[in-house]
Amino acid sequence: MLAKTLVEVGSDAVAVVSINNPPLNLLSFDVMVSIKESIEGVLSRDDVKAIVITGTNRKFSGGFNVTVFGGKQEKSTKEEIGFLSINFITDTLEAAKKPIVAAIDGLALGGAMEIVLACHARISTSSAILGLTELQYGVVPGLGGTQRLPRLVGLPKALEMMLMSKRVDGKEAQILSLVDAIAPADKLLEVARRWALDIVEHTKPWVISLYKTDKLGTLEEARAILNSARMEVHRQNPNVQHPLVCINLIEQGIVSDPRDALWTETMALHELRQSSTCKSLVHFFFAQRQTTKISEVKLLPKNIDKVAVIGGGLMSSEIVALLLLKNCQVILKEQNREHLLEEMNKIRNNLYTHFKYGKTTQQGLEKALTLLKGVLDYDSFEDIDLVIEAECETLSIKQDIFTDLEKHCPPNCIFASSSSTFSLGLIGERTKCQDRIVGINFFCLSPVMPLMEIVRTERVSSQAMADVLGFARKFRTTPIVVSDCNGQGVNSMVVTYLHASMLLAELGVDVYQIDRALKSFGMDLGPFRMIDMVGLKVFMEISRILIERFPDRFYKSKLIPVLQNANREGESTFKGFYKYDDCGKAIPDPELRKYTIKATTEQLTKLSNTEIAEMILFPAYNEACRVISEGVVMRPSDLDVASVVAMGFPSYRGGIHYWANNFDSGYVYSKLKNWSEAYGGFFEACDYIIEQAGKSTPVVSNTKLQTEQYLEAKQIKSQL
Repeated sequence: MLAKTLVEVGSDAVAVVSINNPPLNLLSFDVMVSIKESIEGVLSRDDVKAIVITGTNRKFSGGFNVTVFGGKQEKSTKEEIGFLSINFITDTLEAAKKPIVAAIDGLALGGAMEIVLACHARISTSSAILGLTELQYGVVPGLGGTQRLPRLVGLPKALEMMLMSKRVDGKEAQILSLVDAIAPADKLLEVARRWALDIVEHTKPWVISLYKTDKLGTLEEARAILNSARMEVHRQNPNVQHPLVCINLIEQGIVSDPRDALWTETMALHELRQSSTCKSLVHFFFAQRQTTKISEVKLLPKNIDKVAVIGGGLMSSEIVALLLLKNCQVILKEQNREHLLEEMNKIRNNLYTHFKYGKTTQQGLEKALTLLKGVLDYDSFEDIDLVIEAECETLSIKQDIFTDLEKHCPPNCIFASSSSTFSLGLIGERTKCQDRIVGINFFCLSPVMPLMEIVRTERVSSQAMADVLGFARKFRTTPIVVSDCNGQGVNSMVVTYLHASMLLAELGVDVYQIDRALKSFGMDLGPFRMIDMVGLKVFMEISRILIERFPDRFYKSKLIPVLQNANREGESTFKGFYKYDDCGKAIPDPELRKYTIKATTEQLTKLSNTEIAEMILFPAYNEACRVISEGVVMRPSDLDVASVVAMGFPSYRGGIHYWANNFDSGYVYSKLKNWSEAYGGFFEACDYIIEQAGKSTPVVSNTKLQTEQYLEAKQIKSQL
């Protein structure tokens, strides 16, 4: 059995205790006990003067495995709960009679960081990454992090690092006094050993972090900082409690005794691990990591550095701008010089907009422009890695393009279409390279929330999929893989969400009340603020395609054309549902009422925030249920991720389908049925929800088995 820690005592009388749980040296209860026993062992040895704690293979530790959060907790005594924080970290490690120095390379996160904080000195490489990241999983640091970090770096920075789960590298950690010195990776242990001996010889300080006070300021100053942090937490996340618990723990340690606060902290961790917020965030954490996993795709991706974009469709200029800002060489091909110059100007304007709003620097803007080349033919396509076709939705034009691409591009080039109208099989039917044809849709309905929808055909090769998934990671977007179903995927779910909002507005509910209700629920943006950001023209174009294909499932707005006739196109014209100042700040516009009244058919004015949220979100996951039941996505949790990334759904609720599990399917069905009878077929429940109604089951199970059983039953019915 692999030893969880390795111990080596050198001729200098320094013992090196190495965490040994590859590949990331993750912590567990067993690993922590092994560290404790190893430290106790070397403390008892007469031939050991000092101790260095580190990790094998130049990796300190990535912290606790996330699976320890959110699971069912057994009843434990106070002493059992406090064993690691009090018995080990505080009374064994920090209270050791010999100095203990942390030598940090790679990751030191969460519980690993709390071990580091309790050491008497810290040496790291410049590239090491340190952080207390527990709050992103709905819990608080439980091994003394809330007490020791503020005493080392000061309250403002400690609050930032904990509340935002912010990581810092070794260089910044040294500036903050979080680490005492920086050493090259190949000299790290040598420097740490020497530092430990210097502590023994009293030439370096022996610091007990738990009782440092010089960075805390006066009690009055500390309380002012903490109260300000509470107000900001309440403003940003009024529905979650763990950030406030974290702040209260910090305050307790400052106001009373930090050791008492350690007990409160470890009890708080025990309770929060069982909270719905923790379970939701852990679900979302794992769901995110599943999006890139395709069982049969296990190949290493090839680099995609040079991309061609063909066509001047509505989205192409933004796609090109995003590619350029990611340092991709981009060739833009157009049919004639006039269109090419027009598109090049659009791209420059888009890049300037990114610069104006601080999304790139002047240097980044200038570099992006040097990476762009406009052409009218295929002569420059001989070394292209990826082509994205973004032409108008005319099948014959797209088919001609793909035929030409096969002639002019290298044999390993991937051909992608952004079409939301035609199947990829139809677009590429004249070619002999359907194993290299995919769909790529940069999610233009959410410019601040990066998502890339990758359309996969039955004939595409594993290598092509690996390359595109690698491209998505390089692009720092979240990939969602969908089957070749003519645009029915993430867009259809998000458009339904926005259409439901529009329908409510046209039933007389105040636009700003709708946005406030969804913001109160936890959405990043209200739906109408989101439409303004996207632009009414883009929103209408995407809506048009879906309405033409599925007229019974989507809502044709009367209000949008009214606003467009008044040149209210959203942020780009400084007026849409909101008006915008020169800094882009959204301001409710009293004049909007004169436009909304022209499209209003009823006066639904007495809805609560909860009723508004349900009338908008239930139709969205009704559409998502269709997407799942028809096999468009690989797993239901993919749409949880998509709802968070593309819709701004709160991650602390786990995603739209995970959240739906809180409701009995009969409740959801009855709501949709009542609304469809009152307001039309837009609200009509899909077959999947109807079949689940009355079974007292969640609307959508996140198990693959249930979805497969439903699809199999559906197939059998179609054959009868």
